[in-house]
Amino acid sequence: MRALTVNTFLSLDGVMQAPGGPHEDPRGGFAVGGWAVPYFDEAMMRLVEEAAPYELLLGRGTYEIFAAHWPYDEGPIADHLNATRKHVASRTLARVEWANSTLIRGDVAAYVAGLKRADGPEIQVHGSPGLLQTLLRHDLIDRFRLWTFPVVTGPGARLFGDGAVPAALRLTDSRVSATGVVIADYERAGRLEPGSMDFDEPTAAELERRRRLRG
Repeated sequence: MRALTVNTFLSLDGVMQAPGGPHEDPRGGFAVGGWAVPYFDEAMMRLVEEAAPYELLLGRGTYEIFAAHWPYDEGPIADHLNATRKHVASRTLARVEWANSTLIRGDVAAYVAGLKRADGPEIQVHGSPGLLQTLLRHDLIDRFRLWTFPVVTGPGARLFGDGAVPAALRLTDSRVSATGVVIADYERAGRLEPGSMDFDEPTAAELERRRRLRG
């Protein structure tokens, strides 16, 4: 069973929409596209360039952004993305023309579950906030590799949106770039087990507070 890893850039308030430029994804009136760009440095670019082999799983929007850019670029990142196998989830695309791309037909969750059972390198999701909600809802994500930038963007598409379900995570690696970007890797760590910081015997004031909350 191979792992499915989410690789994404996030603002401090959890937004992942249009980190790379103002024209990337202006849906919903998103006006601060390109918020991640000023924080990239050479060390961060090397992490991207030297990544181990992986396959890509993309939603339609991110696929179209990538397919309009990377086939026309040069360098190690472009070479890898153009050569790697790509799986594209879309209800509207009739075909995918970017080299080594496959259009997912039918049930996406079932396709991804089968993909994880197949041989091959790690599967990575880049961007694709809509697709991520389906993957979260079906508990198909094994790891999160989150690059959190020191910005607040306000409204926008979020990683943990309406597909998020309670889960525990374990931090497996972390570092901070010279520009203040926190790069953290998390693995799934079973179910979320809530605790309590209450007194064993609640105070009268606490009992009254609970009564007011119940209405």
